[in-house]
Amino acid sequence: MAVAGVVAVAVAVWPDGGGTSPGTGSPSEDRSRAVAAPSPSPTRHYPLSEAPRTVPAVREHTAARGPGWRPAAGGRVVVRDNRLADEGRLLAGELKLTYGGRAAAGAGDVELGLDKGKEGPESYTLTVGNGRVTVTGPAEAGVFHGTRTLKQEVRGGGTAPEGVVRDRPAKPVRGFMLDTARKHFTAAWIEDRVRELGDLKYNQLGLHFSDDQGFRIESDTHPEIVSRQHLTKDEVRRIVALAKSRHITVVPEIDSPGHLGAVIAAHPDLQLRNVSGVPVRGAVDISKPAAAKIVDDLLDEYAGLFPGTEWHLGGDEYQALTVADPAASFPQLVTAARKKYGAGAGVTDLTTGWLNDRAEVVQGHGRTARAWNDGFFRSSDVPADGDLRVAYWTGKEIGARQPVEYLGAGREVVNYNDEYLYYVLGEPQTFVYPTGQRIYEQWTPLVVRGSTPVPAKYDSRILGGSFAVWCDLSNSQTQDQVAAGIRMPLRALTQKLWDQRTPSLSWTRFKALADQVS
Repeated sequence: MAVAGVVAVAVAVWPDGGGTSPGTGSPSEDRSRAVAAPSPSPTRHYPLSEAPRTVPAVREHTAARGPGWRPAAGGRVVVRDNRLADEGRLLAGELKLTYGGRAAAGAGDVELGLDKGKEGPESYTLTVGNGRVTVTGPAEAGVFHGTRTLKQEVRGGGTAPEGVVRDRPAKPVRGFMLDTARKHFTAAWIEDRVRELGDLKYNQLGLHFSDDQGFRIESDTHPEIVSRQHLTKDEVRRIVALAKSRHITVVPEIDSPGHLGAVIAAHPDLQLRNVSGVPVRGAVDISKPAAAKIVDDLLDEYAGLFPGTEWHLGGDEYQALTVADPAASFPQLVTAARKKYGAGAGVTDLTTGWLNDRAEVVQGHGRTARAWNDGFFRSSDVPADGDLRVAYWTGKEIGARQPVEYLGAGREVVNYNDEYLYYVLGEPQTFVYPTGQRIYEQWTPLVVRGSTPVPAKYDSRILGGSFAVWCDLSNSQTQDQVAAGIRMPLRALTQKLWDQRTPSLSWTRFKALADQVS
């Protein structure tokens, strides 16, 4: 709220997605168009405030005249609702203020509150005026995001500018996925990433902890499959608790029926073999009930460790479907398919049925399941579960389907585009390390495959995106090198997921800002 005698200026931010305001040319560097409103005579002391400089940029700022706010001795963080105590304590510690609990705000204070906003649970309003700051939102997550904006304002310039920020994300899924199966990452390193993600307003952390090279989380039901280097359940609980405090959901992934080499190493009888008896790397024989049982044991076990609403089932690169004639190579799979689904069924039907059965297990725990796009097969008799979300990463698989096939069928998609969002250690095959600049300047959530966007009519079905670190050549980089390499890509991606319009800042200016505030 502006002080008496101020001139308020409304900064309009238009939701048309095009990066320009109606009737104007290119957006200005502050992403806004100022429209002077009738007001009293201007103050003698303060210029009109400028929009905050943050990563991601705020969507809307109403400027005002006044001194702004900066943390000072004696200042407090207070809350209107005890549900915001965690956010209040965190912010107070970060800004070196006192946490005052549930109390009336005074001069120099920051007040956090819940309101009945209509822009969604992650939206917030941040008001600087009368020597104090108020952050409100319809849910704790939005208030938390508002505190991240305030933290960056103070870090970048020492003072939060006078005026009102109204902010919300464009996309509900803003994620980072880490392959901990091929390379062990310490709990401390992962916790550092959680703090980084929270400050950047990400809301999902994916953990791919089972693959051919390792199984990296302690197991009570099948301890024989766990790699020597792994996270204990207590370490995972601390990661999950830290993520929850930052309003980040941890999304676990046990990939199947391929990428199960660590499980097969302890249970070689479950490995898929072709008609000549040759074993297939990483693939379990899905005609064997024991293969389903061990995977379901693990899904049930880890449902108690990961309390979030999301689960990733994998489903990609099942090698039985990469040969020229799956039915001839794996007759046992055809036999099982026909026994379960009828005389016309084949290997793709059995594989789709496997994915559906695993989805049913996690759905029984109240989870929403997703699977890689190459885990959705054209099946003659068995359609993939209608509630499965598509994690679209590539168009390179055999029989690749365009994203619009999934979107047009009504499926929701999370964008993992491997051309922009895959950080593959050692850069094997055709992969190159993604750059923040390329994401910032070329990628949008509509660019699901390659570099061509899907039609805008599908925008609402693209839930968001996720940056992914894969550790194919695990010794190519240290943990610290990975952290440094993904730093700017993470900042560029959050900008494009928070606001789909063309950014107002050049890449050079955005990078300088990111270095300053985050």
